[in-house]
Amino acid sequence: MIIWLFILGLSILITFIVILLAWILNHRHNSLREKLSPFECGFDPKNSARIPFSLRFFLLAVIFLVFDIEIALLTPLPIIFSNGAPFSLLIRATLFFVILILGLLHEWREGSLNWTHWDTTGVGKAF
Repeated sequence: MIIWLFILGLSILITFIVILLAWILNHRHNSLREKLSPFECGFDPKNSARIPFSLRFFLLAVIFLVFDIEIALLTPLPIIFSNGAPFSLLIRATLFFVILILGLLHEWREGSLNWTHWDTTGVGKAF
């Protein structure tokens, strides 16, 4: 029982020490207004938040996240298959890969992956 009280007291003490160190290290004052203002991904925080945002950029960011997660899910498959995975896992991985390829082809055909718009002269104009 005493050991549990010691562990509890030690964990509370370490927690307070870490909080105190964070408070002391964060207590630096900087009088520059630009350095104290939040950085919002290139947007000026002093202007209106209702500025137009590129929907194409947002769509491309979502597509990037989907395919980034796909890479994270497909990365361990070679190791799993080298250890003698069952045939059903191969079928599921193939089905997953086919669905992602079909999604990529759909996005490509829809034009979501294009950053430039081609007019009739063949010269690209950036959005």
